[in-house]
Amino acid sequence: MKHMAQTILIVEDEARLAEILEDYLKREGFQTERAKNGVQALELWRAAQPDLILLDLMLPLLDGFEVARRVRAESDLPIIMLTARDDEVDKLVGLGLGADDYVVKPYSPREVIARVKAVLRRAKGQVMAPEVYRVGALEVNLGAFEVRCEGQIMDLTTSEIKLLALLAKEPNRVRQRAELLAVTGDAAAYADERTVDAHIKNIRRKLGPYGDRIDTVRGVGYKLMVH
Repeated sequence: MKHMAQTILIVEDEARLAEILEDYLKREGFQTERAKNGVQALELWRAAQPDLILLDLMLPLLDGFEVARRVRAESDLPIIMLTARDDEVDKLVGLGLGADDYVVKPYSPREVIARVKAVLRRAKGQVMAPEVYRVGALEVNLGAFEVRCEGQIMDLTTSEIKLLALLAKEPNRVRQRAELLAVTGDAAAYADERTVDAHIKNIRRKLGPYGDRIDTVRGVGYKLMVH
């Protein structure tokens, strides 16, 4: 029996970006609906009953945050936020609204597709592989909230483990401070991205010589290097 294609609602006011996402999603077998402003997004959400919303934050009429608030008030529908803003407050608020994930522009359409598939699997309750990331002698286990280096358990805080896991998830990829701050959940410190620098300093110290693999990318953020 052929399965009915899942529907993705793309909410994006930049037509070219929306077209690219739509093209990639259709190639992967998804059906799509498109909205170019927040009001239209809410109308299509009710009419089309999509399986997931790709939601840009900066929208005409109603911004993405207000759209998310209204959807979340009535539904657990998966939402992935698309943002071009580096303001970590926006990202934290977005996650606090119950966004299932967020992607920072400029993004790779393939990355967005991968996030869509992952979020849909979680929404279906499918069994996911344990979130364990290994980079050389470093192992970050999010399921157990445990970090091992050369087999030895490291004494990291919950925020430090979350931050390190994001770096270890895609080694050599630069992560912006705003991304790192958002994933730690340090909402009380959102206004000061130096919080991330403090976490990194502590992680480097606790990992000893292995801490040198966390590289500072001036003016951007950090990456975990693979030698």
